[in-house]
Amino acid sequence: MNSNNAVVQSPALKILLSVPEAEFDSFFPPSTLAALAELGHVTVVPPEALQSSKAFAEVAEDVEIAITAWGFPRLDATHLALAPKLRCVLHAASSVHFLVSEDFWEAGIPISQSGAAMAPAVAELSLTFTLALLRRVERLDHSLRSGRTWEDARMAPRAREISGACIGVVGASRTGRRYIEACTALGAEVRVYDPYLSADDPLARLSTSLEKLCAASDVVAVHAPQTPETRGLIGRDQLALLQDGTAFVNTARSTIVDMDALYAEVSSGRIDAALDVFDLEPLPIDDRWRSLPNALLTPHIAGATVDSRRRAGQIVVDELRRFLAGEPLEHAVTRTDLEKMG
Repeated sequence: MNSNNAVVQSPALKILLSVPEAEFDSFFPPSTLAALAELGHVTVVPPEALQSSKAFAEVAEDVEIAITAWGFPRLDATHLALAPKLRCVLHAASSVHFLVSEDFWEAGIPISQSGAAMAPAVAELSLTFTLALLRRVERLDHSLRSGRTWEDARMAPRAREISGACIGVVGASRTGRRYIEACTALGAEVRVYDPYLSADDPLARLSTSLEKLCAASDVVAVHAPQTPETRGLIGRDQLALLQDGTAFVNTARSTIVDMDALYAEVSSGRIDAALDVFDLEPLPIDDRWRSLPNALLTPHIAGATVDSRRRAGQIVVDELRRFLAGEPLEHAVTRTDLEKMG
């Protein structure tokens, strides 16, 4: 959708659809956009065009439903005053920390997010990383590409299979649970660290301490949210407990891990790592991580698949239908929820 103010004609409900222009067609292909247009009068304005108060006011004055994504202005007192008819916010992405404010919560406006759309994609990349590191793919590939001989390349540490391997999962989040299902289906023995697991949770039987998990696992995969409580959760002491040859996978957030301590362990060759997230993004061309032969890296793209984007757009449409029918939002976020969410 290339127009900054494209309008889809339909009924009277005023809907503002504001996702980054580069991602618009991924989230809202024609069929999804048509379904949305059946529910209201849709005005499409990318968030980059709403950054000034004047521009926001011109669009938001009559808006009842705001469909947002990254880059949308923070809904503070100023912006809420410019959108006096706002009844509901449907976030097409995951984290809403940047979007909401105390003034927003005080206004009592319901909000929902589409993080569930990305969970299968993130879990799948985490599984891909797990299998690759167990089979030493990153080391073998680097050896063959860097000019080492065939024989030298074959001298990489002997590969492991996932069946029978001990997989330690930090965080029983949506993605963590999808990852656990996949690993278990492939025959892995899974252990979980999550202090919020209740006694009646199906994963409670797999629960262990973080220290025991680190010491016993062949693979440690991070699936915890980024919160003040999880910042620096895995530090030098925890990483020192990892066995030689352990694989470390992080598709969550870099702040959960002491990245300097992790780099020291990986650069020594003692453990291998696969990372989708970094302290500094975009990752500089000359960043230290890029040269490590036992590190597998991707540019914070775990949740970005064709399928996940389409699911997110569909979640928005389904949530709007529920809201208009007076039904509870399936993916609602409350102030209390946000304390435990990334």
